[in-house]
Amino acid sequence: MALYEHLLIARQDISAQQVDALATHLKTIVEGEGGKIEKQEYWGLRGLAYRIKKNRKGHYVLLNINAPSNAVVELERQLKINEDVLRYITVKVDQFDVSSNKARRDETPAKAEGETEETVQ
Repeated sequence: MALYEHLLIARQDISAQQVDALATHLKTIVEGEGGKIEKQEYWGLRGLAYRIKKNRKGHYVLLNINAPSNAVVELERQLKINEDVLRYITVKVDQFDVSSNKARRDETPAKAEGETEETVQ
């Protein structure tokens, strides 16, 4: 089975519980096709770079999927007909990224006032 990272953006006017229910529905689709969702991350309601179907914000959800390709095909087919989903993307990866988006923000230390970066020439 192959490893996939799947990111979807849901409409801004649905609740976080509805987004969680959508992710649970996607999980049942993948498991029905013989795959497994390794990790599910809800990134929250974030602003979009541009309007999509009159939405300025969207609920972001990341899924790490270990499944055969036919499971991903069925997952994307279901997302195409779902009106709550604005955009989605599925990328095949060699291995899953260890750190999440929030963890990356926490790892980078903030610079003290007046501190500058040194460049090597």
